Amino acid sequence: MSALAGYGLGRRRAGRDGLAGEAGEAAHLALHIAGLAAPSLRAGLNRDSARRAVRHLRALLGTSALAITSLDRVLARDGEGAPGDEAILAEARAAVRAGRPQMGAGEEVAGEGVVVPLIVAGRMIGTLVAYDAEAGPSLARTATEVGRWVSGQLELAELDSSRRRTLEAETRALSAQISPHFVYNSLTTIASFVRTEPERARELLLDFADFTRYALRRTRDFTTLADELSCMDRYLVLEQARFGDRLRFTVQVAPEVLRVPVPFLCLQPLVENAIKHGMPGEVRVVIRDAGAEAHISIEDDGVGMDPEHVRAILGEEPKGIGLSNVDLRMRRIYGHDYGLVVDTAPGAGTKIQLRIPKTRPRPTLV
Repeated sequence: MSALAGYGLGRRRAGRDGLAGEAGEAAHLALHIAGLAAPSLRAGLNRDSARRAVRHLRALLGTSALAITSLDRVLARDGEGAPGDEAILAEARAAVRAGRPQMGAGEEVAGEGVVVPLIVAGRMIGTLVAYDAEAGPSLARTATEVGRWVSGQLELAELDSSRRRTLEAETRALSAQISPHFVYNSLTTIASFVRTEPERARELLLDFADFTRYALRRTRDFTTLADELSCMDRYLVLEQARFGDRLRFTVQVAPEVLRVPVPFLCLQPLVENAIKHGMPGEVRVVIRDAGAEAHISIEDDGVGMDPEHVRAILGEEPKGIGLSNVDLRMRRIYGHDYGLVVDTAPGAGTKIQLRIPKTRPRPTLV
């Protein structure tokens, strides 16, 4: 008989101070054992995590044997009385096909067991298979609840993994946020002025130092729009020194929005994109006060892009600090309505717009 069913949780009436006596001890024990299994399950369903969790889960159920399977193999087993791996997998496959917990007694299987599918994000990823001499409705109910709890832990593991992948992508992108080509071209440009215009070379070197100091600092989630504009301005000065009259730019900013908190390094990548696709030509940056939001527009009059190509860029995994990275971060921080809006066509230039709420959002899980 299962440990939880044996202790009669839910069947004893609580005293004045809550669960009392034997029922209270059972609840404490069950929570303690679940706490021992949870860290392993939060690593996801694999052979190592299953091996570390299986004995705790068997203790939680109080059965003579327990197995954890993926869809195609037995990952771990504990206790005595379970059939061989092939028989366990046959029972597991039957439950997966049925899409619900099953008693594992039939012509194709050996042993008396209860099979509970493990479901994460609506899809089955494995099973929990419990064996006991007294396998029956009580064990089936208890195993089903434990299976649901295990599924919940595995779903949290998947969310943790998704969040880690997003943060790792951002970290990789931000660690490579200054293009090596930009560094090389900037230093080459500065070197070209050393003899002819040494004072200008000195000023450009200071601009380059300020830009790199800002872009390579310890990344924070937010900065101010004023700081982002200062970084962008130094970037534009360096690029104009390189391209000369071929690059023109104008910046119009409503002073009311300068203190608005914004995601770190959200403007410079968009300006870099405008220069890349707008040369030779003009880049226009306009930032307006729009009540509860700041509205930002970065426009160039260059060759433009194929709209289908832009959609493909925004839909792919970010590989750098470009459009897709900024779009992903904006949507993750503010919601799906706050992604980039790109208006472009071949030969018609490109206009990128984004909206930033003036109120800094509360941190949320990915």
